Amino acid sequence: MTLDLMRNLLKKETHTHALYRFFILILILALYAGFVIHKYGIKDGLLVTALTWAFFVFCTPIADAGFLLAFPTRILLGIRMIYTQIGAYVLALVIVIFAFFTSSQIFEKNILLHLFATILTTPIPYWLVLILSLIGTFASIVFGDELLDVAYHKQRKLYHKHYNKYYSLVMLFVFVFAAIIYIYLINKLGITIPLV
Repeated sequence: MTLDLMRNLLKKETHTHALYRFFILILILALYAGFVIHKYGIKDGLLVTALTWAFFVFCTPIADAGFLLAFPTRILLGIRMIYTQIGAYVLALVIVIFAFFTSSQIFEKNILLHLFATILTTPIPYWLVLILSLIGTFASIVFGDELLDVAYHKQRKLYHKHYNKYYSLVMLFVFVFAAIIYIYLINKLGITIPLV
């Protein structure tokens, strides 16, 4: 990013907020990548990092993973984040397909990737996570685009009008995701719970 572009971003309250969020996400991704590369080596570490990013694209109702691509694309090229998020889904899908066909054992590297593989390969009930995440992600992208369309938070009409609906969707996701995690753990541990 050029110095002039940075100055222009810092002039608007909403752009400053988005820029800080972007740099925090970059820092988290870099620290995580450094950790897994150190733990698994460069080849597996990079793939674990990419699959973890894909997990967050597919399995969370916020667009933070896609935001890593969407924000700079929106700022530099003016492309709306909704289109970049679709690109993030396609890229994440390519990464997952590549991993399944070339290094399927990579999903056993950590519990998050094992859970991700289980979600992807077990439609009922796990695909509910994917559906709720997709809805939540696109709702948050609409808010993200609006964030960059205005200069101040008080000008965000869509956000103020629909935030409670979005919050309710995220809470539903958290409840469903927690239930699915419990189901996953119970199945993984081989525990049977008698219903009668």
